Amino acid sequence: MEKLLEINNLHVSFSTYAGKVQAVRGVNLHLNKGETLAIVGESGSGKSVTSKTIMKLLPSNSAKIDQGEILFDGKDLVNLSEKEMEKVRGSEISMIFQDPMTALNPTMTVGNQITESVLTHQKVTKKQAEQRAVELLKLVGIPNAEARIKQYPHQFSGGMRQRVVIAIALACNPRILIADEPTTALDVTIQAQILDLMKDIQKKTETSIIIITHDLGVVANIADRVAVMYAGKIVETGTVEEVFYNPQHPYTWGLLGSMPNMETREELVAIPGTPPDLINPPIGDPFAERNEYALKVDYLREPPMFKLSETHYAATWLLHGKAPKIERPTALTKKQLSVATLEKPETKEPTTTHKEPLLEIRNLKKYFKSGKNEVLKAVDDISFDIFKGETLGLVGESGCGKSTTGRTLMRLYEATEGQVLYEKEEVHGKKNAAQLKQFNRKIQMIFQDPYASLNPRKTVSDIIAEGIDIHGLAKTKEERLQKVYELLETVGLNKDHANRYPHEFSGGQRQRIGIARALAVEPEFIIADEPISALDVSIQAQVVNLMKKLQKERGLTYLFIAHDLSMVKHISDRVGVMYLGSMVELASSDDLYAEPLHPYTQALLSAVPVPDPDREKTRERIILEGDLPSPSNPPSGCRFRTRCQFATETCAQVVPQWKEAKPNHWVACHLF
Repeated sequence: MEKLLEINNLHVSFSTYAGKVQAVRGVNLHLNKGETLAIVGESGSGKSVTSKTIMKLLPSNSAKIDQGEILFDGKDLVNLSEKEMEKVRGSEISMIFQDPMTALNPTMTVGNQITESVLTHQKVTKKQAEQRAVELLKLVGIPNAEARIKQYPHQFSGGMRQRVVIAIALACNPRILIADEPTTALDVTIQAQILDLMKDIQKKTETSIIIITHDLGVVANIADRVAVMYAGKIVETGTVEEVFYNPQHPYTWGLLGSMPNMETREELVAIPGTPPDLINPPIGDPFAERNEYALKVDYLREPPMFKLSETHYAATWLLHGKAPKIERPTALTKKQLSVATLEKPETKEPTTTHKEPLLEIRNLKKYFKSGKNEVLKAVDDISFDIFKGETLGLVGESGCGKSTTGRTLMRLYEATEGQVLYEKEEVHGKKNAAQLKQFNRKIQMIFQDPYASLNPRKTVSDIIAEGIDIHGLAKTKEERLQKVYELLETVGLNKDHANRYPHEFSGGQRQRIGIARALAVEPEFIIADEPISALDVSIQAQVVNLMKKLQKERGLTYLFIAHDLSMVKHISDRVGVMYLGSMVELASSDDLYAEPLHPYTQALLSAVPVPDPDREKTRERIILEGDLPSPSNPPSGCRFRTRCQFATETCAQVVPQWKEAKPNHWVACHLF
């Protein structure tokens, strides 16, 4: 195949107050014409730096290309001046950024932002550029493009904004499209739409794509080849089938093992430790410290790239002729993956109705005032129970009311109407200071963002001990410190971490500190609000394994709020599905995933990217029409009817009842 882009021995560094960070260390890559190359790896592995170096978008005051070449069309992009690169950016190589809200100018209409690129790179009139902008919005699937071209970014949903960013990137028919985590911030349904859109555009325009992601399900869905990065280096590269079915590097084993499998409940294979400090990179194999199969030579010499086939290479001493033969742990071969889909999944003991509910939610409503007379119905008449010792997963698209439900249950928000009973006692209503203090000790919360939820001015010791101090759980300073040390050990950190500040930790470690803080007051019930969405797949596995372990040891009850449906299946006993403030389905996780009843649940599950290339090619996807309606003005009758393929006249007129369609399987749908 014809090589369109070639990167040879690329080294990129950043000057910081602590020293020189060697972010990219000898990367060799190529992109063929018309293919999709996925670059995967943990945060800090050098994925985004590599892509921004191709575009020469690195900060000039701190970043430096130390050596190497980036060949495109016979030209070395490294040697081009800024003026010469301006002709390449947008017209020849374009980029889709991770966050569409920060990538778009809030003061300009989306039409002007698209035409700006067209007018800069092509000799066309303003009218022709506007026509091109309308064509592009239609191409990326935005309805009523002629009217919407005059609107501003804030008038679009997250998925629509990402489509606008793609339209801008495609404005001048680039030959290479670089997508940096284009679906990370999106719901699973919108993610599926964006990936389908990118594949469709590639067929129509023959654009070559580099996609950067840490979601291996996305890779299986879209990629032809995969490059796995670790500590600034490529450690394995091959076709998507070679890397998924015959991975050779222990780091690739760890990444694949960290992904939850929708068919089984095997414990996730978390990668121990954290990536190395690239100010002082280790001698030898950078993965050696985290590799249980490391050989003596791994600590002395860096492994070369061993050739496994014309397309498959891996940098590990385990491939040397004299190395011991190591079988991949819990390896899922192509044959085993196909068998796994046929076998009945391992089931959990079903949650039965005679269990004692810890929390009872009855006709709960939470409304917010928005604008002059608008009322935003964030949670609108939901009823369910949470049983002692179980994990209840809560899923749905952004804006469906999941987080508001969690916050209302623990009284961060006062309920507008309805009842929340904790151990048969009212949560809302009048409580004196002593009662509130006692209640706050029983229920704790792990927040989504481990960066924002920890006080940057406090040491880890003071952050964790705050609850201990409030509730008077330690009589002396020594006892307080001992409790902090025990909690750090419980969450897999050590006592040396107690005197450090949050900025000195990785995202996964910060989330562990958040869990330690929640455990400090010995709660009975923990609400985990998107606790893993900001984390890499390998760190997600560490946090989820830790939560399951703590639940067994302490008899904890969890409400686990997330939009990663495969991880929810892995951790939950039962799963509730929310749509536009209402609960539409609730069942045991095995029943819900094996036989979803509500059309919305069916659409959500069909959109989950599966880390198996063959499954992605054969399974059917249910596409949801349109965006989530506004909670301020929900549709009459069934709220899902405007996007449902089975909607009837009854759906428009009558609100479906919440009923038990099968034993312990509840649904709100006129089909049942």
